Amino acid sequence: MSLFPTPLELLARARVDLRMGLPVVLSDGSGAALAIAAESLTPERLQDLQAMGPVTLALTARRAETLKAHAYDGDTARIQVPAEAQIDWIQALADPADDLSMPMKGPLISERGGSAALHRLAIALVKSARLLPATLLVPLEGAAQFAAEHGLTLLPQAAAEPLLSQSSPLHPVAAARLPMLAAEAGRLHIFRPEDGGEEHYAIEIGRADRSQPVLARLHSACFTGDVLGSLKCDCGPQLQGALAQMGDQGSGILLYLNQEGRGIGLANKMRAYSLQDQGFDTVEANHRLGFEDDERDFRLGAAILKKLGFSQVRLLTNNPNKIAMMENTGIKVTERVALKVGENAHNAAYLATKAAKSGHML
Repeated sequence: MSLFPTPLELLARARVDLRMGLPVVLSDGSGAALAIAAESLTPERLQDLQAMGPVTLALTARRAETLKAHAYDGDTARIQVPAEAQIDWIQALADPADDLSMPMKGPLISERGGSAALHRLAIALVKSARLLPATLLVPLEGAAQFAAEHGLTLLPQAAAEPLLSQSSPLHPVAAARLPMLAAEAGRLHIFRPEDGGEEHYAIEIGRADRSQPVLARLHSACFTGDVLGSLKCDCGPQLQGALAQMGDQGSGILLYLNQEGRGIGLANKMRAYSLQDQGFDTVEANHRLGFEDDERDFRLGAAILKKLGFSQVRLLTNNPNKIAMMENTGIKVTERVALKVGENAHNAAYLATKAAKSGHML
């Protein structure tokens, strides 16, 4: 029946549940587990989890490395949660804010043997919800009945994992003329993903010939740089510089992708900034939080370009990964156009790190 939720809609519901502090039920062919995000955990729900059975804290290998915990499952560590553990202990493992002041958090015992499939799925879920990548899980019998009785979202691994690994289809919602400082001949297109995630935007300058390479930029949202004029990054100057070049040339397309903080969200980006104030560079800060260097999905940009009728671009970027992504998704990059703007005393180290560790051509 079409009125029942699809797997994609259940995934969107699960994200909202986890952000609000509700658990979700995960299942695979061999078992099931109740999973809840460490970040939104309450003392009452922790107590209820502990009453149900042995609790495991799932962390990424990046976070486990900082905590000196073994990640026997490759990209995932399963940490045994002591029966007497309190919420402060769990959240200190999930959030690195006090790592320097309280470095000793163990001894930590990592589980080995058995399947980590549901733990890995739980981490992917909280990442997609823009939460810290740390989840608590407790084994569960009768998953479907438990979920139905308690009004919880049930996610089978076989249905959820493929959806988490692929880009959600994007659909055009609206478009309208938008005169801007960079060019009066502007037009803003709004695209909405099917998975309930943030909308993404395409800012079209002029009316580019779809049969020719278009001057294009993939710009990830940066509230601090684009809106507040932050000096910690070069995002704001890059945004304005790209639009200005398009205005000067009479046409172009800027894709504004809502992937704040290299895809970790604004809250986690602020956590990373706080770690940078403790002396860590931008890559180290992301790793201590449990994230990879870059969690963005640039396939979204290619999908929007194709929707708008473009197949070739002159790409405004200093990031070779964007060039490779475009080529891999069927968008031909005929030229890389450098965009070196915005360096200052506050972001010099940040830009140096991007060049040294992320391969940016600066």
